[in-house]
Amino acid sequence: MNTRTEPQTLRAAHDAASGRRPAPDANLSAWLAFHQSNARMYQAVADVDRWHHHEALYWAGYETKKAGEVSTRLQAEKSKHN
Repeated sequence: MNTRTEPQTLRAAHDAASGRRPAPDANLSAWLAFHQSNARMYQAVADVDRWHHHEALYWAGYETKKAGEVSTRLQAEKSKHN
């Protein structure tokens, strides 16, 4: 019996990401956590959903890039307040 709750397919990963997407006005920390979590999830899916391996890797890279952009914005905001 499989008790894993992590997505096993690219479609399930997209659904999971959509279901936990922060509100548009959420703070940057929430968005950073969202993108980092998605990057890890898509990377894991790439290892199990072999039919969508390359597409899942694309999404892992995309989410890593978005996390980097949000991290840069967070750092800029922190330096403004110091």
